[in-house]
Amino acid sequence: MSGAKAKPRAALADVGLLFLRLGATAFGGPAAHIALIQEEVVRRRGWLTGEELLDLLGAANLLPGPTSTELAMLVGRALAGPRGLLVAGAAFIAPSALLTSALAWAYVRGAGLPPAQAALAGVKPVVVAVVAQALWRLSRTALKTPALALIASACAAAALAGLDALAILLAGGALAAALAAPGRLRALAPAPLAAAAGAGAAPFGLWPLFLFFLKVGSVLFGSGYVLLAFLQVGLVEQRHWLTSSQLLDAIAVGQFTPGPVFTAATFIGWLLGGARGAAAATAGIFLPAFVLVAASGPLVPRLRASRAAGAFLDGVNAASLGLMLAVLLTFGRAVLVGVPEGMIAAWALFLLARGVNSAWLVPAGAAAGLLLRR
Repeated sequence: MSGAKAKPRAALADVGLLFLRLGATAFGGPAAHIALIQEEVVRRRGWLTGEELLDLLGAANLLPGPTSTELAMLVGRALAGPRGLLVAGAAFIAPSALLTSALAWAYVRGAGLPPAQAALAGVKPVVVAVVAQALWRLSRTALKTPALALIASACAAAALAGLDALAILLAGGALAAALAAPGRLRALAPAPLAAAAGAGAAPFGLWPLFLFFLKVGSVLFGSGYVLLAFLQVGLVEQRHWLTSSQLLDAIAVGQFTPGPVFTAATFIGWLLGGARGAAAATAGIFLPAFVLVAASGPLVPRLRASRAAGAFLDGVNAASLGLMLAVLLTFGRAVLVGVPEGMIAAWALFLLARGVNSAWLVPAGAAAGLLLRR
Protein backbone atom coordinates (compact mmCIF):
# COMPACT_ATOMS: atom_id res chain seq x y z
CA MET A 1 0.00 0.00 0.00
CA SER A 2 1.98 2.90 -1.27
CA GLY A 3 0.34 5.68 0.74
CA ALA A 4 0.74 3.98 4.14
CA LYS A 5 4.53 4.51 4.42
CA ALA A 6 4.78 7.87 2.71
CA LYS A 7 6.50 10.71 4.58
CA PRO A 8 4.19 13.47 5.84
CA ARG A 9 3.36 15.75 2.93
CA ALA A 10 0.73 18.04 4.49
CA ALA A 11 0.43 19.95 7.76
CA LEU A 12 -1.71 18.30 10.41
CA ALA A 13 -3.88 21.42 10.72
CA ASP A 14 -4.53 21.47 6.97
CA VAL A 15 -5.58 17.82 7.03
CA GLY A 16 -7.91 18.46 9.96
CA LEU A 17 -9.52 21.51 8.36
CA LEU A 18 -10.07 19.69 5.07
CA PHE A 19 -11.82 16.71 6.63
CA LEU A 20 -13.79 18.92 9.01
CA ARG A 21 -15.16 20.76 5.97
CA LEU A 22 -15.88 17.52 4.14
CA GLY A 23 -17.63 16.09 7.20
CA ALA A 24 -19.86 19.16 7.31
CA THR A 25 -20.67 19.32 3.58
CA ALA A 26 -20.26 15.83 2.07
CA PHE A 27 -23.79 14.70 1.29
CA GLY A 28 -24.78 11.67 -0.75
CA GLY A 29 -23.30 8.62 0.98
CA PRO A 30 -19.97 6.77 0.69
CA ALA A 31 -19.63 6.96 -3.11
CA ALA A 32 -20.04 10.74 -3.03
CA HIS A 33 -17.63 11.03 -0.09
CA ILE A 34 -14.94 9.07 -1.96
CA ALA A 35 -15.40 11.26 -5.04
CA LEU A 36 -15.03 14.41 -2.94
CA ILE A 37 -11.89 13.09 -1.22
CA GLN A 38 -10.41 12.33 -4.65
CA GLU A 39 -11.28 15.82 -5.88
CA GLU A 40 -9.70 17.55 -2.89
CA VAL A 41 -6.67 15.37 -2.16
CA VAL A 42 -5.61 14.34 -5.68
CA ARG A 43 -6.86 16.89 -8.18
CA ARG A 44 -6.93 20.18 -6.25
CA ARG A 45 -4.07 19.78 -3.75
CA GLY A 46 -1.90 17.07 -5.31
CA TRP A 47 -1.17 15.56 -1.88
CA LEU A 48 -1.57 12.03 -3.28
CA THR A 49 -1.48 10.53 -6.76
CA GLY A 50 -4.52 8.79 -8.17
CA GLU A 51 -2.75 5.43 -7.82
CA GLU A 52 -1.93 6.07 -4.16
CA LEU A 53 -5.55 6.96 -3.41
CA LEU A 54 -6.75 3.77 -5.12
CA ASP A 55 -4.36 1.74 -2.95
CA LEU A 56 -5.87 3.35 0.14
CA LEU A 57 -9.42 2.81 -1.11
CA GLY A 58 -8.64 -0.87 -1.69
CA ALA A 59 -7.42 -1.13 1.88
CA ALA A 60 -10.58 0.55 3.19
CA ASN A 61 -12.76 -1.87 1.22
CA LEU A 62 -11.01 -4.83 2.83
CA LEU A 63 -11.64 -3.61 6.38
CA PRO A 64 -14.95 -3.89 8.26
CA GLY A 65 -16.56 -0.59 9.13
CA PRO A 66 -17.56 2.63 7.30
CA THR A 67 -15.56 2.66 4.07
CA SER A 68 -15.47 6.40 3.39
CA THR A 69 -14.59 7.18 7.03
CA GLU A 70 -11.77 4.64 6.93
CA LEU A 71 -10.55 6.14 3.66
CA ALA A 72 -10.41 9.53 5.39
CA MET A 73 -8.31 7.96 8.17
CA LEU A 74 -5.99 6.22 5.70
CA VAL A 75 -5.50 9.45 3.76
CA GLY A 76 -4.81 11.30 7.01
CA ARG A 77 -2.16 8.74 7.97
CA ALA A 78 -0.56 8.93 4.52
CA LEU A 79 -0.43 12.72 4.68
CA ALA A 80 0.47 13.41 8.32
CA GLY A 81 1.37 10.14 10.03
CA PRO A 82 -0.47 8.48 12.95
CA ARG A 83 -1.75 11.81 14.27
CA GLY A 84 -3.18 12.49 10.82
CA LEU A 85 -5.20 9.28 11.09
CA LEU A 86 -6.78 10.41 14.37
CA VAL A 87 -7.37 14.00 13.29
CA ALA A 88 -8.81 13.15 9.86
CA GLY A 89 -11.16 10.51 11.28
CA ALA A 90 -12.41 12.65 14.17
CA ALA A 91 -12.83 15.73 11.96
CA PHE A 92 -14.84 13.78 9.37
CA ILE A 93 -17.14 12.21 11.99
CA ALA A 94 -17.72 15.15 14.36
CA PRO A 95 -19.96 17.47 12.24
CA SER A 96 -22.36 14.68 11.32
CA ALA A 97 -22.50 13.36 14.89
CA LEU A 98 -23.27 16.82 16.29
CA LEU A 99 -25.93 17.57 13.66
CA THR A 100 -27.51 14.14 14.14
CA SER A 101 -27.62 14.70 17.90
CA ALA A 102 -29.44 17.99 17.38
CA LEU A 103 -31.96 16.33 15.07
CA ALA A 104 -32.47 13.51 17.57
CA TRP A 105 -33.14 16.06 20.31
CA ALA A 106 -35.73 17.77 18.11
CA TYR A 107 -37.21 14.40 17.12
CA VAL A 108 -37.70 13.34 20.75
CA ARG A 109 -39.38 16.63 21.57
CA GLY A 110 -41.52 16.91 18.45
CA ALA A 111 -41.95 13.56 16.69
CA GLY A 112 -45.41 13.16 18.15
CA LEU A 113 -46.68 16.26 16.40
CA PRO A 114 -48.89 15.56 13.33
CA PRO A 115 -46.68 17.51 10.83
CA ALA A 116 -43.59 15.54 11.90
CA GLN A 117 -45.46 12.26 11.58
CA ALA A 118 -46.70 13.21 8.11
CA ALA A 119 -43.21 14.19 6.97
CA LEU A 120 -41.71 10.94 8.25
CA ALA A 121 -44.47 8.96 6.54
CA GLY A 122 -43.27 10.42 3.23
CA VAL A 123 -39.61 9.82 4.01
CA LYS A 124 -39.92 6.11 4.80
CA PRO A 125 -40.90 4.99 1.26
CA VAL A 126 -37.90 6.95 -0.04
CA VAL A 127 -35.62 5.06 2.36
CA VAL A 128 -37.07 1.76 1.12
CA ALA A 129 -36.31 2.83 -2.47
CA VAL A 130 -32.76 3.90 -1.56
CA VAL A 131 -32.06 0.54 0.10
CA ALA A 132 -33.54 -1.32 -2.91
CA GLN A 133 -31.31 0.58 -5.33
CA ALA A 134 -28.22 0.05 -3.17
CA LEU A 135 -28.98 -3.67 -2.97
CA TRP A 136 -29.32 -3.92 -6.75
CA ARG A 137 -26.08 -2.07 -7.45
CA LEU A 138 -24.08 -3.97 -4.85
CA SER A 139 -25.41 -7.35 -5.94
CA ARG A 140 -24.17 -6.79 -9.50
CA THR A 141 -20.63 -6.48 -8.12
CA ALA A 142 -20.61 -8.83 -5.14
CA LEU A 143 -22.55 -11.86 -6.46
CA LYS A 144 -19.91 -12.90 -8.94
CA THR A 145 -20.84 -16.60 -9.01
CA PRO A 146 -24.01 -18.70 -8.60
CA ALA A 147 -22.59 -20.02 -5.33
CA LEU A 148 -22.37 -16.52 -3.87
CA ALA A 149 -25.94 -15.81 -5.00
CA LEU A 150 -27.08 -18.96 -3.19
CA ILE A 151 -25.18 -17.92 -0.06
CA ALA A 152 -26.90 -14.52 -0.18
CA SER A 153 -30.32 -16.17 -0.53
CA ALA A 154 -29.66 -18.57 2.35
CA CYS A 155 -28.48 -15.71 4.56
CA ALA A 156 -31.61 -13.71 3.73
CA ALA A 157 -33.74 -16.67 4.81
CA ALA A 158 -31.73 -17.00 8.03
CA ALA A 159 -32.20 -13.32 8.78
CA LEU A 160 -35.95 -13.56 8.19
CA ALA A 161 -35.97 -16.48 10.63
CA GLY A 162 -34.49 -14.17 13.28
CA LEU A 163 -30.92 -15.47 13.52
CA ASP A 164 -28.12 -13.19 14.69
CA ALA A 165 -26.66 -10.94 11.98
CA LEU A 166 -23.05 -11.47 13.05
CA ALA A 167 -23.52 -15.24 13.00
CA ILE A 168 -25.01 -15.01 9.52
CA LEU A 169 -22.04 -13.01 8.24
CA LEU A 170 -19.55 -15.48 9.71
CA ALA A 171 -21.47 -18.42 8.28
CA GLY A 172 -21.56 -16.85 4.82
CA GLY A 173 -17.84 -16.19 4.90
CA ALA A 174 -17.00 -19.67 6.22
CA LEU A 175 -19.17 -21.36 3.61
CA ALA A 176 -17.58 -19.41 0.75
CA ALA A 177 -14.09 -20.22 2.09
CA ALA A 178 -15.02 -23.90 2.42
CA LEU A 179 -16.21 -24.01 -1.19
CA ALA A 180 -12.97 -22.37 -2.31
CA ALA A 181 -10.81 -24.77 -0.27
CA PRO A 182 -12.76 -28.05 0.11
CA GLY A 183 -11.93 -30.07 3.19
CA ARG A 184 -10.38 -27.23 5.19
CA LEU A 185 -13.19 -25.03 6.43
CA ARG A 186 -16.35 -26.85 5.43
CA ALA A 187 -17.02 -27.98 8.99
CA LEU A 188 -16.97 -24.39 10.23
CA ALA A 189 -19.91 -23.17 8.16
CA PRO A 190 -22.81 -24.36 10.39
CA ALA A 191 -21.19 -23.37 13.68
CA PRO A 192 -21.95 -19.62 13.73
CA LEU A 193 -25.60 -20.14 12.86
CA ALA A 194 -26.00 -22.73 15.59
CA ALA A 195 -24.49 -20.30 18.09
CA ALA A 196 -27.17 -17.74 17.26
CA ALA A 197 -30.04 -19.83 18.51
CA GLY A 198 -29.69 -18.55 22.06
CA ALA A 199 -29.85 -14.85 21.16
CA GLY A 200 -32.62 -13.03 22.96
CA ALA A 201 -33.92 -9.77 24.44
CA ALA A 202 -31.64 -7.85 26.82
CA PRO A 203 -32.25 -4.99 29.27
CA PHE A 204 -31.13 -1.59 28.06
CA GLY A 205 -28.05 0.09 29.50
CA LEU A 206 -25.30 2.39 28.28
CA TRP A 207 -22.64 -0.34 28.53
CA PRO A 208 -24.71 -2.91 26.55
CA LEU A 209 -25.46 -0.16 24.00
CA PHE A 210 -21.75 0.61 23.61
CA LEU A 211 -20.87 -3.09 23.30
CA PHE A 212 -23.58 -3.68 20.69
CA PHE A 213 -22.31 -0.89 18.44
CA LEU A 214 -18.71 -1.91 19.12
CA LYS A 215 -19.56 -5.37 17.74
CA VAL A 216 -21.31 -3.87 14.72
CA GLY A 217 -18.39 -1.56 13.94
CA SER A 218 -15.96 -4.47 14.25
CA VAL A 219 -17.60 -6.84 11.78
CA LEU A 220 -19.76 -4.82 9.40
CA PHE A 221 -18.66 -5.20 5.79
CA GLY A 222 -20.37 -3.56 2.83
CA SER A 223 -22.14 -0.24 2.46
CA GLY A 224 -23.78 1.76 5.20
CA TYR A 225 -27.07 0.21 4.19
CA VAL A 226 -25.92 -3.15 5.57
CA LEU A 227 -25.99 -1.37 8.92
CA LEU A 228 -29.76 -1.32 8.60
CA ALA A 229 -29.86 -5.11 8.63
CA PHE A 230 -27.72 -5.35 11.77
CA LEU A 231 -29.85 -2.81 13.59
CA GLN A 232 -33.15 -4.40 12.57
CA VAL A 233 -32.10 -7.82 13.85
CA GLY A 234 -30.12 -6.67 16.89
CA LEU A 235 -32.14 -3.73 18.23
CA VAL A 236 -35.68 -4.38 16.97
CA GLU A 237 -36.13 -8.14 16.79
CA GLN A 238 -33.76 -9.40 19.50
CA ARG A 239 -33.39 -6.68 22.12
CA HIS A 240 -36.67 -4.84 21.45
CA TRP A 241 -35.05 -1.49 22.25
CA LEU A 242 -36.47 0.17 19.11
CA THR A 243 -39.45 -0.17 16.82
CA SER A 244 -39.01 -0.63 13.07
CA SER A 245 -40.53 2.81 12.59
CA GLN A 246 -37.93 4.46 14.83
CA LEU A 247 -35.15 2.59 13.02
CA LEU A 248 -36.35 3.81 9.65
CA ASP A 249 -36.43 7.35 11.01
CA ALA A 250 -32.81 6.96 12.17
CA ILE A 251 -31.70 5.74 8.75
CA ALA A 252 -33.59 8.62 7.12
CA VAL A 253 -31.66 11.10 9.27
CA GLY A 254 -28.44 9.40 8.18
CA GLN A 255 -29.48 9.94 4.57
CA PHE A 256 -30.02 13.68 4.65
CA THR A 257 -27.19 14.66 6.98
CA PRO A 258 -23.63 15.08 5.66
CA GLY A 259 -20.79 12.78 6.60
CA PRO A 260 -20.92 9.08 7.52
CA VAL A 261 -24.22 7.21 7.29
CA PHE A 262 -23.04 5.36 10.40
CA THR A 263 -24.00 8.38 12.52
CA ALA A 264 -27.47 6.86 12.46
CA ALA A 265 -26.04 5.15 15.56
CA THR A 266 -25.78 8.60 17.18
CA PHE A 267 -29.48 9.19 16.54
CA ILE A 268 -30.40 5.79 17.97
CA GLY A 269 -28.21 6.33 21.02
CA TRP A 270 -29.96 9.65 21.73
CA LEU A 271 -33.40 8.05 21.41
CA LEU A 272 -32.43 5.34 23.88
CA GLY A 273 -30.24 7.20 26.37
CA GLY A 274 -30.11 10.92 25.63
CA ALA A 275 -26.75 12.65 25.21
CA ARG A 276 -24.86 9.89 27.02
CA GLY A 277 -26.51 7.26 24.86
CA ALA A 278 -25.53 9.18 21.72
CA ALA A 279 -21.93 9.40 22.92
CA ALA A 280 -21.82 5.67 23.79
CA ALA A 281 -23.29 4.56 20.46
CA THR A 282 -21.05 6.89 18.42
CA ALA A 283 -17.90 5.80 20.26
CA GLY A 284 -18.84 2.15 19.91
CA ILE A 285 -19.49 2.11 16.18
CA PHE A 286 -16.48 4.22 15.14
CA LEU A 287 -13.80 3.04 17.61
CA PRO A 288 -13.09 -0.22 15.70
CA ALA A 289 -12.39 1.75 12.52
CA PHE A 290 -9.61 3.72 14.22
CA VAL A 291 -8.09 0.53 15.64
CA LEU A 292 -8.37 -1.47 12.41
CA VAL A 293 -6.95 1.29 10.22
CA ALA A 294 -4.05 1.78 12.64
CA ALA A 295 -3.27 -1.96 12.52
CA SER A 296 -3.91 -2.47 8.81
CA GLY A 297 -0.54 -1.43 7.37
CA PRO A 298 1.29 -4.80 7.19
CA LEU A 299 -1.83 -6.96 6.93
CA VAL A 300 -4.05 -5.60 4.19
CA PRO A 301 -1.72 -6.23 1.22
CA ARG A 302 -1.67 -9.95 2.06
CA LEU A 303 -5.42 -10.56 2.46
CA ARG A 304 -6.40 -10.89 -1.18
CA ALA A 305 -3.27 -12.92 -1.91
CA SER A 306 -4.74 -15.77 0.13
CA ARG A 307 -7.38 -17.74 -1.74
CA ALA A 308 -9.19 -18.72 1.46
CA ALA A 309 -9.14 -15.18 2.90
CA GLY A 310 -10.34 -13.69 -0.39
CA ALA A 311 -13.14 -16.25 -0.61
CA PHE A 312 -14.13 -15.54 3.01
CA LEU A 313 -14.44 -11.83 2.24
CA ASP A 314 -16.52 -12.63 -0.84
CA GLY A 315 -18.81 -14.78 1.30
CA VAL A 316 -19.16 -12.04 3.92
CA ASN A 317 -20.13 -9.56 1.20
CA ALA A 318 -22.73 -12.00 -0.16
CA ALA A 319 -24.10 -12.55 3.35
CA SER A 320 -24.30 -8.78 3.81
CA LEU A 321 -26.52 -8.55 0.74
CA GLY A 322 -28.70 -11.34 2.11
CA LEU A 323 -29.19 -9.33 5.29
CA MET A 324 -30.07 -6.27 3.25
CA LEU A 325 -32.64 -8.24 1.25
CA ALA A 326 -34.29 -9.53 4.43
CA VAL A 327 -34.57 -6.03 5.87
CA LEU A 328 -35.85 -4.64 2.58
CA LEU A 329 -38.64 -7.23 2.56
CA THR A 330 -39.50 -6.54 6.21
CA PHE A 331 -39.58 -2.77 5.84
CA GLY A 332 -41.32 -2.95 2.48
CA ARG A 333 -44.22 -4.82 4.05
CA ALA A 334 -44.39 -2.34 6.94
CA VAL A 335 -44.07 0.87 4.90
CA LEU A 336 -45.73 0.26 1.53
CA VAL A 337 -49.21 -0.15 2.95
CA GLY A 338 -51.15 1.94 0.43
CA VAL A 339 -51.14 3.53 -2.99
CA PRO A 340 -49.57 6.87 -1.86
CA GLU A 341 -46.62 5.13 -0.21
CA GLY A 342 -46.14 2.90 -3.24
CA MET A 343 -46.19 5.91 -5.56
CA ILE A 344 -43.57 7.75 -3.49
CA ALA A 345 -41.32 4.68 -3.50
CA ALA A 346 -41.74 4.17 -7.27
CA TRP A 347 -41.05 7.85 -7.94
CA ALA A 348 -37.92 7.70 -5.77
CA LEU A 349 -36.68 4.56 -7.56
CA PHE A 350 -37.18 6.25 -10.93
CA LEU A 351 -35.23 9.35 -9.88
CA LEU A 352 -32.46 7.27 -8.32
CA ALA A 353 -32.11 5.35 -11.57
CA ARG A 354 -31.75 8.69 -13.37
CA GLY A 355 -28.84 9.63 -11.08
CA VAL A 356 -30.58 11.95 -8.62
CA ASN A 357 -28.74 12.09 -5.27
CA SER A 358 -30.65 10.44 -2.42
CA ALA A 359 -29.83 13.44 -0.22
CA TRP A 360 -32.35 15.45 -2.29
CA LEU A 361 -35.02 12.74 -2.29
CA VAL A 362 -35.37 12.51 1.50
CA PRO A 363 -36.57 16.11 2.00
CA ALA A 364 -38.68 15.75 -1.15
CA GLY A 365 -40.31 12.68 0.41
CA ALA A 366 -40.99 14.66 3.57
CA ALA A 367 -42.67 17.38 1.49
CA ALA A 368 -44.75 14.72 -0.31
CA GLY A 369 -45.86 13.33 3.05
CA LEU A 370 -46.99 16.78 4.20
CA LEU A 371 -48.87 17.38 0.94
CA LEU A 372 -50.63 14.04 1.16
CA ARG A 373 -51.73 14.79 4.71
CA ARG A 374 -53.24 18.09 3.56
